[in-house]
Amino acid sequence: MSPSKHSANGDAGFSQQENSYVDSLSILNSEKAVQEIIQQPLIQGIEDHLIEFSEAMRTVAKALRRAAEGKASAQAEAAEWKRKYELERARNFQLERKAVSSGESNGDSSCGRVNCSSDPLIHCNQANEQSEVCCGKHGLCSHEVLQDRQPESDDIAQHRFMRKASFKLSWCCKGENSDQHNHDIVSFEMGNITTAERSSKQISLKWESQPQTVLILTKPNSASVRNLCGEMVRWLKDQKKLNIFVEPRVRDELSTESSYYDFVQTWQGDKEILLLHMKVDLVVTLGGDGTVLWAASMFKGPVPPIVPFSLGSLGFMTPFYSEHYKESLDSILQGPISITLRHRLQCHVIRDAAKNEYETEEPILVLNEVTIDRGISSFLTNLECYCDNSFVTCVQGDGLILSTTSGSTAYSLAAGGSMVHPQVPGILFTPICPHSLSFRPLILPEHVTLRVQVPFNSRSHAWASFDGKDRRRLAPGDALVCSMAPWPVPTACQGDSTSDFLRSIHDGLHWNLRKTQSFDGPREA
Repeated sequence: MSPSKHSANGDAGFSQQENSYVDSLSILNSEKAVQEIIQQPLIQGIEDHLIEFSEAMRTVAKALRRAAEGKASAQAEAAEWKRKYELERARNFQLERKAVSSGESNGDSSCGRVNCSSDPLIHCNQANEQSEVCCGKHGLCSHEVLQDRQPESDDIAQHRFMRKASFKLSWCCKGENSDQHNHDIVSFEMGNITTAERSSKQISLKWESQPQTVLILTKPNSASVRNLCGEMVRWLKDQKKLNIFVEPRVRDELSTESSYYDFVQTWQGDKEILLLHMKVDLVVTLGGDGTVLWAASMFKGPVPPIVPFSLGSLGFMTPFYSEHYKESLDSILQGPISITLRHRLQCHVIRDAAKNEYETEEPILVLNEVTIDRGISSFLTNLECYCDNSFVTCVQGDGLILSTTSGSTAYSLAAGGSMVHPQVPGILFTPICPHSLSFRPLILPEHVTLRVQVPFNSRSHAWASFDGKDRRRLAPGDALVCSMAPWPVPTACQGDSTSDFLRSIHDGLHWNLRKTQSFDGPREA
């Protein structure tokens, strides 16, 4: 081998070794660089980015919550203004009716004196028109409570031939009657705040003209109730000379039984049901609390006084016994009687697709409660709750109950809510199996507006039911708005509202029933 070739081969071998050494150094340097990048700087940067991202998400969540609260506030304010407008319109209509009736009575006074003997019906109508003019000084009169819309022209003529009985409400305290309703709650004298007499005393109803028309509502599918209804209808017609209204189903049953009951009246269609409160003076229910709920649901506005007879299983609102119906109805028709004004909730469903707060579904009135639950879904119910302009809480559990005080002994009681006297004005806020140990029921004042909304991030729909029926689905974005309705349900008392309430929880629930401690044990010295 020549020296040149040897040197060339040696240089080539040396260059290959040098290149391999450089490659190994570069690989080692790159691995170290990757390790350094992986260890500290990259992780620190990711953590910083995650922190910034989480803070940004919190800011977005707060902004969304403020927007939701602002929307809820605007919707509640709009609903309140709408309710005030409806009340003001009804009040103006009542004033117009007073002015018209007073003008007619003054203009026809001389004619009425001449034709009194020839037409007693006209004389009766004129007397009733005069009785509708209320001074407003003592208590409340019936036409101020039981009118909410102007009758159509075709109904005015019929309404003149079937006048409602007028009555007056007065407030009693400690067994003494007081015609003047006391509105003062507190007094402020010499820098001292003193509680005055409360306005929520026992309410007494006194007839100013005799009742003429009675509506009887019965529990279906009961032979004993059917027989009692026929007997009561016959007694009211023969002994009291009253006009009788019943449901179409009961009218068919009575007509099938005997042609004697052909005088019994009924209605056809929903339009006539809306006018029942202008014809009926008294409502008699034969059944349990469910029959009272059905009677209240028939009246979308003012409700005539209800006399509930107990023919069901549990009767928290049915203090009268059917065995003594003659004595009870005799006393009630003569008056005065003690009544309980049972407040109702007015509920509106607002869909997410609604353009404004006035695009709501038809309002629903409930006497017991409105329930929002998860239905058949296996997921927790997720509900955002607002009270006027304030965020209350987010309900995560089986659901939520918004109850009246009359419904405090129903579903709310089973869910852990308190029992409340029915004349206490308030709204019960009771969760159903909440997934929280600190979620306790609330009792809110009657003047608030509650809004329950299904958030968009909810895993499932919610379902709302009103007094156990009329079930509706609430999709994400839908809301339910509840406030106290302006039309309570007056139910007659056997004694007074407090004694009837205490007797109902003692007899129906055996409240605090236990054996008395024996007296012959150890005693304190």
